[in-house]
Amino acid sequence: MAQAKTRIGIVAPARAIDRGLAERVSALAGEAAELEFHPQCFLREGHFAGPDAARSAAFAQFANDPSLDALWFARGGYGACRILDTAFENLGDAAGAKTYMGYSDTGSLLARLARDGIGRVVHGPMPADILREGGEAAVKRALGFLTGTDDGAGIDPVTLAPGKYAAFNISVFASLIGTGWLPDLTGHVLMLEDVGEYHYRLDRMMFTITSNPEVRKVAGIRLGRCGAIPVNDIDFGASEEEIVTSWCARNGISYLGRADIGHDVDNKIVVFGDRSASA
Repeated sequence: MAQAKTRIGIVAPARAIDRGLAERVSALAGEAAELEFHPQCFLREGHFAGPDAARSAAFAQFANDPSLDALWFARGGYGACRILDTAFENLGDAAGAKTYMGYSDTGSLLARLARDGIGRVVHGPMPADILREGGEAAVKRALGFLTGTDDGAGIDPVTLAPGKYAAFNISVFASLIGTGWLPDLTGHVLMLEDVGEYHYRLDRMMFTITSNPEVRKVAGIRLGRCGAIPVNDIDFGASEEEIVTSWCARNGISYLGRADIGHDVDNKIVVFGDRSASA
């Protein structure tokens, strides 16, 4: 008997995608997965993939659809935080049976999903990564994980060690500090990455993150890649790793080294919490 295809729903909580992108990603899915792109993915209202209400409704509809095995966020940009309240108002049992995957701006949704204990929460590549040079590899990595056909090959190797894990974009994570949306990260290895931020902004955000009493309960911090750092008119005088190690030391948090995550085609997969327990 042929194995049933994994059914993956795709929504765009921030910016829109075009239909050509959807067609390219669907072609990569092959026989292992059936992709359903919500029509909301193609809406446009200013910066966003449709108004807040449309993005919120699309998320809730697909999260509550028992025929879908996973919900995959189409791309980042900005906008996911604007639906953190309404998108979760009427979630049912089907929402808790899914895998949710994304990164970057969609980390806001990953945070609330993890906070509320909804489904399996995963930091990993998104459909829009196909637009990067060599991006098909990232999309295939995500599809392999979501369909269970890659035998875990796309997972960041450091997370294979016993423990709990979580991964976020630095600027998104810093923006959630003090909001009440963060999950309990006690005992977790917190993995952080970013793109397009000045060194001084990374320093400011790491001050915010490591100064938070709840964040200080993590088992330690690992730093992913910080890509495309702009050149400031005055050199900051410290690299991104030196910034993170310094703030960890000042606030009593263990710095555990690097992580293989970032805004690039090599972005590996991180399952939130205890991966062995959710496998």
